[in-house]
Amino acid sequence: MKRLTVLIVITLITSFQANSQRKKVKDQKAIKSMCGCYEVGFNFAETFQYSKDPDYKPSKIKHDKALEWVQLVADEKNKIVMQHLLIVGPSSKRTVIKHWRQDWLYENTDFYMFNGNNVWNYKKLPKSAVRKQWTQKVYQVDDSPRYEGTATWIHADGKSYWENATDAPLPRREYTKRNDYNVTVRTNKHVITNEGWVHDQDNNKVIRQKGKQDIILAQEKGYNTYKKVADSKCKAAQDWWKKNASNWTIIRTKWDEVFNNAQNLQLEKKVDGKPLYRYLFSKDFNFTESKVSELIDSFVIK
Repeated sequence: MKRLTVLIVITLITSFQANSQRKKVKDQKAIKSMCGCYEVGFNFAETFQYSKDPDYKPSKIKHDKALEWVQLVADEKNKIVMQHLLIVGPSSKRTVIKHWRQDWLYENTDFYMFNGNNVWNYKKLPKSAVRKQWTQKVYQVDDSPRYEGTATWIHADGKSYWENATDAPLPRREYTKRNDYNVTVRTNKHVITNEGWVHDQDNNKVIRQKGKQDIILAQEKGYNTYKKVADSKCKAAQDWWKKNASNWTIIRTKWDEVFNNAQNLQLEKKVDGKPLYRYLFSKDFNFTESKVSELIDSFVIK
């Protein structure tokens, strides 16, 4: 009887491990399916306003389209890295713009949580809190931190999706025009579809002040659609990445060194009058390890 009990326990453990592995493979497939060439529709609109200012003006409704290549940069056991590259201009003269980057980490416990004013607070979660979950870490165009959160990929009724709520800086379309709030509380939902994928967002525009309760200034709906097209349409971005990938490897490596300090992080918005991306996107910048390290260190407030 004792031997039978042991065999049952071993069988249950083996079955559980096999199911977990199959689930993880489904997760990885869903994440990597977001790679490729896409016609993207960017759509944002303020849905509700809570300002007491009678002259309050909501952000204008945004409808933009673009061609975007999502490059698979790393495909490891517990880490998937994907770089977004925008393609603009006429077909006869394409221009490639490095866009956002998303890293996916399995059962990650280390986080940099945005808290306003270019500050990210380091937070470590217990392993039990992230079991079978994937962290999505999103980075700015210069590979500095943006926002991150953890959740479980769900595969049900023929659908695959991941959803998380987290604090984030203002998006570029907002911070270049507004300064009446300083935190975006984002609910991000990534849904894999037959045509590609959807980035569905419900965002709160929040005023955050130390020692005070957050104030929701307005709410926003975002709905970005990624419709898959032939990879050949994104050849300009593929060629750009082949030419520039080694430079950005140096930059990611330096940022990893900063993140490995595992402490709160505050960054300068500008050094000598220029934001970080201006230096990195300059044709004259020398992408050596020493130069990259010196530059990024100059933006980290000690």
